[in-house]
Amino acid sequence: MIKLTETGVYLLNGETIVPKAEYTGSPDDCREQTIAYQIMRAHDRSGGGKKMRIKFDALMSHDITYVGIIQTARASGLKQFPIPYAMTNCHNSLCAVGGTINEDDHAFGLSAARKYGGIYVPANESVIHQFAREEMAACGNMILGSDSHTRYGAIGNMGVGEGGPELVKQLLQNTYDIDAPEVVLVYLTGAPRHGVGPHDVAIALCGAVFKSGFVTNRVLEFVGPGLKNLSNDFRMGIDVMTTETACLSSIWATDDVTREYYEIHGHGSRYKLLRPGATAYYDRLIEIDLSTIEPMIALPFHPSNAVTIRELQENPYEILKSVEDEAKKTFGDQVELHLTDKIIPGKKKPQIMVDQGVIAGCAGGLYENLLEASAILHDHSTGNGYFSLNVYPASVPISLAVTRNGITAEFLEAGAIMKTAFCGPCFGAGDVPANNGLSIRHTTRNFPNREGSKPGQGQISAVALMDARSIAATAANGGILTSAADIDYTVPDLRYKYDGEVYKRRCYYGFGNPHPEEELRLGPNITDWPKFDPLQKNLMVRLCAVIRDPVTTTDELIPSGETSSYRSNPIKLSDFALSRRVPDYVPRSKEVRAEAEALKAGEKSAKLLSVLKSLGLSESTLDETSVGSAIFACKPGDGSAREQAASCQRVLGGGANIAYSYATKRYRSNCINWGILPFTIDPSENFPFDPGDTLFVPGIREAVENGAESVKGHMVRTDGTVAPITLYLPPLTQDERQIILEGCLMNYYAAGYGKD
Repeated sequence: MIKLTETGVYLLNGETIVPKAEYTGSPDDCREQTIAYQIMRAHDRSGGGKKMRIKFDALMSHDITYVGIIQTARASGLKQFPIPYAMTNCHNSLCAVGGTINEDDHAFGLSAARKYGGIYVPANESVIHQFAREEMAACGNMILGSDSHTRYGAIGNMGVGEGGPELVKQLLQNTYDIDAPEVVLVYLTGAPRHGVGPHDVAIALCGAVFKSGFVTNRVLEFVGPGLKNLSNDFRMGIDVMTTETACLSSIWATDDVTREYYEIHGHGSRYKLLRPGATAYYDRLIEIDLSTIEPMIALPFHPSNAVTIRELQENPYEILKSVEDEAKKTFGDQVELHLTDKIIPGKKKPQIMVDQGVIAGCAGGLYENLLEASAILHDHSTGNGYFSLNVYPASVPISLAVTRNGITAEFLEAGAIMKTAFCGPCFGAGDVPANNGLSIRHTTRNFPNREGSKPGQGQISAVALMDARSIAATAANGGILTSAADIDYTVPDLRYKYDGEVYKRRCYYGFGNPHPEEELRLGPNITDWPKFDPLQKNLMVRLCAVIRDPVTTTDELIPSGETSSYRSNPIKLSDFALSRRVPDYVPRSKEVRAEAEALKAGEKSAKLLSVLKSLGLSESTLDETSVGSAIFACKPGDGSAREQAASCQRVLGGGANIAYSYATKRYRSNCINWGILPFTIDPSENFPFDPGDTLFVPGIREAVENGAESVKGHMVRTDGTVAPITLYLPPLTQDERQIILEGCLMNYYAAGYGKD
């Protein structure tokens, strides 16, 4: 289905692929001819070369992130938004906990849009990425979003998802600084089969590349003759899932299909033809023959756990047992997952019973997905058993279109429930299945707890990702897992008609028209950030969590779901850090934080003094030492862009992460922006240390100042023995070093850095 080539290739005239060894061009020069580099260089303030300093055309945030971003920017000197900044309300729109605090955040968002000149999209109007596609994108532009699925490459607009501090930098007219990335050619041929949708292609792609890191922190560029066989909705459905490959961004060649998309949405002038140059160089190659893609399922607990639905139907016991084993490995004795109980023996072959179907959000809630799913459900019923189907159009304009042309009626007549634009099913707010339930979803993620269960309280359920077409086929079969390829159906010719007037009537468009005299509306849960201290001469951090899983997600570092209601209160939110993965992390960290606070008052705890005694150092060493907590994880940071995965550690007194590597650039950047040292150690070395052991790094401030890429430390075990450890700090930019030295990004700006 998918072929990977790790060596570089040239693409001649946008058509002919030539291996690197068979062409004499310069890779560095010819990489500039990729669509990705044409766009990035137009936004690069560095003047070219191996480092890029990007300024974006627009910013996007939702109501889990924009309060913290604006509070940080305000503390750093924000006067008005220098570029269009759209704030949507699609994550905290289900006010399930916390009384008024969710709606307080929304009132804050509107007041910020008015005060600083922003764009405000009320709750349930649109999910963040659909509003960006419909109203913010333009060919050749770049958008930075505080959500990891900021991907608009299918309509010619490069999107990058990062933590909030990177948006703060743009609001303060600073730059997004990265090493010039490699570019991967994704060459599409063929046409999708009957019953195959964009999620099938996306899941197959994630399965092919994620685990090997084939595209990590690289840009994916989609071209090839297969493009003409894909509608824009189909392209966007693939594109938004490129986040799950761990790539940095994505871009697609544009054509008349793209032009039509902009014209339908009333933005025809934003269209531009994007093509690779005559001789474009790509560092790697992915070839996808669309005609070979089958309906897929991504099993718990990652979008890359990809198998065909056919394979699962043929071998359900072994495959589902492997998922149960993975749950056992992850959660231990806290819970037991029983997916093999879903298997119903049959005369010809066993069948799998599903408990819930969900079609939602920036991936599933697109018009064509809903159209085709409704066609599959025509004259069928979801039944009155345990199975249920919930459908969330991605925006009010889509909801309006499916209402006007009868698609909504088809869903309702079949027994589905139609809901509003909301991202909740993607991160565990709403539609939480029953204990040991299996939910199939056309959403973006299926990480552990992503569906909202709480293993620490004896609850567990599981999500498998599937395309809307096969979810509808399963619903039409009463909840028996069914591939859309096995269903005979005809899609009616109901063209999408976009009505943007609903946005004009309800959304606030204030860019370029700030009202600085107006006050922000601050609810009782909206608080300022606590003060963070600069890095001192030495560093002493106690290990408060040691996680030996191959990958640690941001959902584990700071759970989603009901915790979203506390995103505007850093102190309260920090209590949830690692709560579903290492429940002892918060109390351990608070103990260290209390010792650090006492140290400022001249009180030196017995634990701190015992570390110094083991190292043979005097008590006065503590007078020049930053004291805090630390986390070890093999590969932390997969998944969401949410900066709270790092900021909560910092609020609790965190001073360092130790890892073999970081799963994403954005998580490492979040650590840096919150003043957390992103140490790595040699992957070949075992990490034999445990919670309670303490790391001491002498001269850390000088090392950071001088750009040292490695430092020597000493790990003092709880029994008093000392082990040397070499810690690495892969190259930090001058700004990143200064941010760490100052203690966080806010301190960096307060000290006068980073301003033109």
